[in-house]
Parts: sequence; C-alpha cells; structure tokens
Amino acid sequence: MHTLTRQQAVLLVLITLVWGFNWPIMKFGVTGFPPLTFRAISMGIGLPVLGLFLWWRSVPLRIGRGHWPELARLTVFNMLIWHTLMILAIPTLSSGRAAILGYTMPVFSAVLGGWWFGQRLTGRAWVGVAAAGAGVALLLWHELTNMAGSPVGVVMMLAAAASWAVGTQMLRHTSMPQPTLAIAFWLTAVTTVWMAALALLFEREVWGWPGAGVWGAIVYNALGIFAFAQVVWLALARDLPPIASTLSVMFIPVLSVFSGAWWLGEVLHWQDWAAVLLVLVAIAAVLWPRRSPPSGR
Repeated sequence: MHTLTRQQAVLLVLITLVWGFNWPIMKFGVTGFPPLTFRAISMGIGLPVLGLFLWWRSVPLRIGRGHWPELARLTVFNMLIWHTLMILAIPTLSSGRAAILGYTMPVFSAVLGGWWFGQRLTGRAWVGVAAAGAGVALLLWHELTNMAGSPVGVVMMLAAAASWAVGTQMLRHTSMPQPTLAIAFWLTAVTTVWMAALALLFEREVWGWPGAGVWGAIVYNALGIFAFAQVVWLALARDLPPIASTLSVMFIPVLSVFSGAWWLGEVLHWQDWAAVLLVLVAIAAVLWPRRSPPSGR
C-alpha cells in the first residue's frame, strides 16, 4: 500500500476543496455567459501564471519530437474532450448533478483498466460498477421525466467522464520521461488554443463583457483550477496509485452538491441524494484498499 506523504495529503485536501466549490462557481459563471468563452478566458489567464511558476522552478519544458504523438493522445483524452463536453453540459444541469456525473470517472477508469491494461476486476469492483450505473440511471430518469432537464447534458457529462478516465489510465502508463509539470503545461497550452478556437467559431456573435460576478468565477478557474488543481491532479495521477486519491475523489461531488444547494439554491431531489450515495459506494468499492491477509510467522 502506497503511503501518502504529508505534502501529498495536503495537496489532495486542497484540490478537493478547490474542485468541490468550483462546480457551483462554474454554474454561476456560465449562466447567461457563453460557456466555451468562459473556459477559454479562464485558461488564457491561468496558462501564463502556470508558465511563470514553471519558469521560477526551472522546470524544462522541451518535449522531444518523438513524444509528440503520445502528448497529443494525452491532450485529447485528458483535456480536449473533457473540458469541451463538461463546460457545454453544465448550463443544462445543476452544478451538483454535473459533479456527480463527472466523478463517475474512477469507475470508468477501473473498467478501462481491466479491459485495456489487463487489470483483473474483483467482485467488489463489479459491485461498484453496478452502483454507479444505478446512480446514473436515477439522474437520467429524472432528466427524461423533467421537461426542464436535459438528457443531452447527462450524456455529455458521462462521455466527458469516460474520456477523463481513459486519459488518466494513459497518464499512469505513460513512458514519457519529461516532468509531469512540463506535460501539464503543454496539455493546458494546447487546450487553451482549442477552447479559444471553438469560442471564436461558435460563440463570437454572443460575446459580451463579463460582469463582476462572472469575472470572479473566471479568475477562480484560472488560478484555482488551471494554475493549481489541474496540475496537481495530473502529478498525483501519474505518481501515485489510484487508491491514493480515493477520499479526494469521493468528497468532491458531495461538496459540490451541498455547496450548490447552499449558494445557488439548487433544489435537491431524492434522486440526487440517492445518486450521491450510490456513486460514493461505487467509488469506494472500486478504489478503497482491501485489508491485507495476516502474514504467517
């Protein structure tokens, strides 16, 4: 069992708080403001801050040409698909519901690990998959029976979570020798250009100057997410086994659900409460450490 250092534990707590509160903040930011543009501006501000930090730490940014194809694959699955689908889905869903769906990622990752990398799925893992499926079915059923809901948003969030799971598995098995911080910088840089191009192509006609509240959400995303949490997650995902981030992953959607209900006044239905419980059961079943059998003397 990998033992977390104090620094790693502190970082996990911080990204849990930053990401957990970010879901209602994003929901607030894209309500009445173009979502792709919101993401592009956030990343455009966060990227130079990240670059200055790496310069200060003297992190080499050069990626050899032979590693460009792998870097491109990591970018597509960890960043491009996730950020595009996620930010488009958020305006159609409550922030808590979006977080629940997004953090089915560990379950997708467990299934993909078994299918792609030959990691054997235990009976407990299959229980987790079933629990996650039941939770998603509850949310999807509510969206289909609620005219104000959006089953398209549910599908986009699930596709985003699956892509993130693929990217996480790829990152854990990457052969790239470059520092994780350098990889994170280039993933963010390419995604910034991608999001800016999508915003220019699809949202140019509805562009407007953000209000003070939207600017606050943009700055929070720029500094909290892209200059800190995203980079820390990539580093931990590469350096630690999946088990190390269990508590963090479990509590992010819970924090998002209740902070969204408190701050945005989002009404929690019984499906949301049940889905939170089921997804927590799913993640715990997939990632929680099994007790080692006592060794013989």
